[in-house]
Amino acid sequence: MTVLPDGLPLAAEFPDASREQWQQLVGHVLRKSGASDATGVAAEEALRTPLQDGISARPLYTADDAPDASAVGYPGFPPFVRGGRPEGAAVAGWDVRQRHAHPDPERTREAVLADLENGVSSLWLAVGDGALPTDALPRALDGVYLDLVTVALDAGPDFAAAGSALLALYDQREVPRHAALAVLGADPYGVLARTGRAEALDGHLAAATELARRASRDYPGVRALSVDALPYHEAGGSTAEELGCSLAAGVGYLRELTAAGLSVDAALAQLEFRYAATADQFLTIAKLRAARRLWARVARVCGAAGGSAAQRQHAVTSPVMMTRRDPWVNMLRTTVATLGAGVGGADAVTVLPFDSELGLSDGFARRVARNTSSILIEESHLARVIDPAGGSWYVERLTAEVAEAAWAFFQEIEAAGGMADGLTSGLIPDRLAATWRRRSKDLARRKEPITGVSEFPLLDERPVEREPAPAVATPEGGLPRVRRDEAYERLRARSDAHRATAGEWPKVFLATLGPAAAYTARATFAANLFQAGGIEAVREQAGTDPLAAAEAFAASGARIACLCSTDQLYAEQAADAAARLKAAGATRVYLAGRPGERREDYVRAGVDEFVFAGCDAVEVLTSALNTMGIA
Repeated sequence: MTVLPDGLPLAAEFPDASREQWQQLVGHVLRKSGASDATGVAAEEALRTPLQDGISARPLYTADDAPDASAVGYPGFPPFVRGGRPEGAAVAGWDVRQRHAHPDPERTREAVLADLENGVSSLWLAVGDGALPTDALPRALDGVYLDLVTVALDAGPDFAAAGSALLALYDQREVPRHAALAVLGADPYGVLARTGRAEALDGHLAAATELARRASRDYPGVRALSVDALPYHEAGGSTAEELGCSLAAGVGYLRELTAAGLSVDAALAQLEFRYAATADQFLTIAKLRAARRLWARVARVCGAAGGSAAQRQHAVTSPVMMTRRDPWVNMLRTTVATLGAGVGGADAVTVLPFDSELGLSDGFARRVARNTSSILIEESHLARVIDPAGGSWYVERLTAEVAEAAWAFFQEIEAAGGMADGLTSGLIPDRLAATWRRRSKDLARRKEPITGVSEFPLLDERPVEREPAPAVATPEGGLPRVRRDEAYERLRARSDAHRATAGEWPKVFLATLGPAAAYTARATFAANLFQAGGIEAVREQAGTDPLAAAEAFAASGARIACLCSTDQLYAEQAADAAARLKAAGATRVYLAGRPGERREDYVRAGVDEFVFAGCDAVEVLTSALNTMGIA
């Protein structure tokens, strides 16, 4: 038996298959399916999946696609692609960090203690406007062993007061200063991004620097600054743009801290980076690995020594992906995102509760959130393997490509004068806005589907009601906060208002032609499409001729109709059916499917619009509601 060089006899007796042979087979399948006539390399290229930042996922990866081993390294060693610690999360799993934003300190205290008793290992407290008052920190943390639990603060522009209050609490509780564990959450560039108030930046940088000097001098387990990339993610930024902004902010903080007298290593020790984890597990894994690689490069150039160059990462399940309709699906999204964060090597992971976009989360939602990490760590055993994605040719190549795109954007920000100038000049806001416009088109066309919202919506779902979150003033000039579901949410709000006054949903009549086998696929597609806008699909007849369809439409109470059948039956009956539907009072007639060469015939007969996979669903639904006079 022939043995391979690495000693593995797997498939050694079979001839090696070449990439060219595989491409030939791919080309044959593409031709047979009618998808493409491409051959050779072109056949492989036809199967690429475009991602963000000019990156695409290839259909096949081999060892030739893997980057040089020196660009990956070993866990716990530069460039830290494979993790910031040699043992990874294999000892105790990642830090399960739960977020709390309730303004009532007693309610927060109860929730905090429940979390800590049931698997949470650190706390993330929202402090300030619309959240926990700074002077309520002692009450909210009453009963918490502060020498055993990391407390991370999110106080926005109030970070100096909140950080000082937490440090004072450690002294009041007689916690040894070397035992205090905290992230004080100072992030002046993040405050600028959120508020747009450039005039406050110098003061915030001075306050953050003073906090860092104090922490570095007296509290070895405390990090003063959070390099929070969520503002850029929530403004619609891509993976590389999120990383590029975080690098620019981190470099800006290093400049401030070293200018204030801290060594490079001491300055690096004051930073924790926060990134969004999305339901795209591979991009999340690659993002975190690329972030460590890039920060190690920055640290090396700055003269850092050893392990101080390892980036400390806090991953948060993406607020952008969370939906308000069918929020139960958010549990699945956050599970996949947490898996990506854990596999990607995040040091701390926060799972946002599934109801976080509906108001203040209840105990059940927080329990599910913390148990998500517990199941992945304890039952799925993700933490038992160090860098489980390491060695995957796809992940390694994707990591390298994300790093290259992020570094290019970081250099662009630096060339523009750094993070502050990038935000105030419009470079960063304009770039993020352009990215979001492109992504919004994919969302509108359902190329990026949203389960429960743009795909498979449930009109009769019982709404999940939560205590409203306190109103927080939104400053003018800051980066916007976008959500994937926002365009569909506006449509659903219009249909909800109509139902509240009329007692029923707006309706579209599905005029099905022919037998069930002919119309079922397109009727299902059309129903799914219109329900995404809160429009109920009704079908009174079970497939029949144009005359019967028109009569059933007249009796349905609907004002718009959609023809559903096969292309062959359309050629025979669609023109007649459209004309009869218009005569029966239809103000707008749709046809499910691409019109092909008969478009003009259908339009002359009365078809107003064609709906098909890849059409602009938001535009279609907006015009439908407008036609029905629903404001």
